[in-house]
Amino acid sequence: MSIDRMVMAFAGIVILASVALGHYVHVYWLFLTAFVGLNLLQAAFTGFCPLAIILKKLGIKPGQAFN
Repeated sequence: MSIDRMVMAFAGIVILASVALGHYVHVYWLFLTAFVGLNLLQAAFTGFCPLAIILKKLGIKPGQAFN
């Protein structure tokens, strides 16, 4: 699995988890959803993604977006 797919999978898991926590625990968990969305948006324009940097250092093969 490439870094691109791992970043998308991780973002999807965090978004789904924060929506569930926002529904069942406290509405402030939805700020985590907003943070992940904003981070994905800025990564689309700048190419800077902290998770991609960490995964690259761990030796995961890069994809097209984060190489």
